Amino acid sequence: MSRIGKLPIVLPAGVTIEVKDNVVTVKGPKGELKQSINPAITVAVEDGEVKVTRPNDERESRAQHGLYRALIHNMVVGVSTGFKKELEIVGVGYRATSSGQVLELALGYSHAIYLKMPPEVKVEAKTERNKNPLITLESCDKQLLGQICAKIRSFRKPEPYKGQGVKFVGEIIRRKSGKTAAAK
Repeated sequence: MSRIGKLPIVLPAGVTIEVKDNVVTVKGPKGELKQSINPAITVAVEDGEVKVTRPNDERESRAQHGLYRALIHNMVVGVSTGFKKELEIVGVGYRATSSGQVLELALGYSHAIYLKMPPEVKVEAKTERNKNPLITLESCDKQLLGQICAKIRSFRKPEPYKGQGVKFVGEIIRRKSGKTAAAK
């Protein structure tokens, strides 16, 4: 039995789950999420818990068992408490500003980068004096949030010599010494 797949998902107060035609719908105070699942995987809701079962012990069934349990768990956590990611911009002259659902980035290119956020994602950019600009993203959909963070990070990945670029808060960048260190 899958160690992840066999764990039941406890539904917090205010969260409802509905399974209909291989589509799981989770509703909560932060929003509503839907996920289609493989017809072979069974999702049962009983006594405030969600249990995911598989038909057999084949490799494909075992993999999907844990996958769909993790996806449903992320949906339950998302609609009850939500997810939050913070990005930090390191570099001289690098800026970030947000107005509504549009994020404007100045990352050392000859032009500004404008990124329109989906309605499910809330964006906030903070710039304090003598500190790196911070971008805070919040959403109930973990997958969408990670995808948007990866997109923002791809505009200017952190480089190993000076550490400039867009990185997650708390991320450790492996630094390299430059040419001068090799000459000694």
